[in-house]
Amino acid sequence: MPQLQQDHLQTKEKIISFIEMRGPSLPVHIGKEINTSILFTSAFLSELISEKRLKISNLKVGNSSLYFIAGQEPHLEEFSQHLKSKEKDAFELLKQKRILRDSEQHPAIRVALQAIKDFAIPFKKDNQIYWKYLTVSDQELINKIKENSYPQEGHKGKIFSNLTSEKSQIKEMPATNEIKKQIEIDKKESMIKHEQKTSKVEIPLQVKTKNENRPSVVGLKKKISVKKGDKFFNRVKEFLLKSSIEILDVEDASKDNLILKIKINNREKLLVAYNKKKIDENDIIKAHKKSLELDLEYIILSLGEPSKKMNEFIEAIKKLDGIKKIE
Repeated sequence: MPQLQQDHLQTKEKIISFIEMRGPSLPVHIGKEINTSILFTSAFLSELISEKRLKISNLKVGNSSLYFIAGQEPHLEEFSQHLKSKEKDAFELLKQKRILRDSEQHPAIRVALQAIKDFAIPFKKDNQIYWKYLTVSDQELINKIKENSYPQEGHKGKIFSNLTSEKSQIKEMPATNEIKKQIEIDKKESMIKHEQKTSKVEIPLQVKTKNENRPSVVGLKKKISVKKGDKFFNRVKEFLLKSSIEILDVEDASKDNLILKIKINNREKLLVAYNKKKIDENDIIKAHKKSLELDLEYIILSLGEPSKKMNEFIEAIKKLDGIKKIE
């Protein structure tokens, strides 16, 4: 086995051993353990996710998800303080009650339950949506329902029958269209502004295991399946490498856009790359909002040249000192 490939495999095993011992961990801590940059650490983690040896949390600590091994899900409770206010309320309620019927909850809690995917598992019984806490076993679920806490719709006082023999009636499910539609209604009713984020695409990278000053496209020669967003990511990565721009971290990645922390002339900046030829004012506003969130200057990349109208708009904004209303 070539030395480079052997080093690569040893690094991945070191990551697995570290997480087995420590539990759910952040990329920055894993990077320190394997003595490499956050970019290369993210690449190793992406490969381990693809190989289904690691799982990634929906919960964020700062801007980073947690990486853990299947079976370590209960340890995510230790990071529940990082949930947003309403999400934390939903977490505490579900942890206490163990099972909640969706239709009985306040609209804001119903939205928050959808957001805390690490802790709230949806299931359906007799066309009713319920949520169970992640540590609730099948037997506890059956016992809870038998305690007559949840009568069937239209049959007040009547509990679910034959649950033990008809366990298949209780169906765990991902976020179905039915749940999503109901949550959209809840959001309107409670006037909650909730922007649903697209799931990140984990992109395996070609990497070196040795410490490097900046990333390189030369690395382990391994056949990696092309996943959603890979081609665009690699195109942006090669452009940055040719421009001697260092990638510090991957903030977000999808088939439509890519958000990276980069370093130019020893200054950290935000790069927002759009996978389309023409960008509009909304694209600029989105990039601007993200830059404010991270307190960084930002650069925008796209697949085409800005239109004449867009260039004129940008130039006009540069010298704009303010807009005032005539009283």
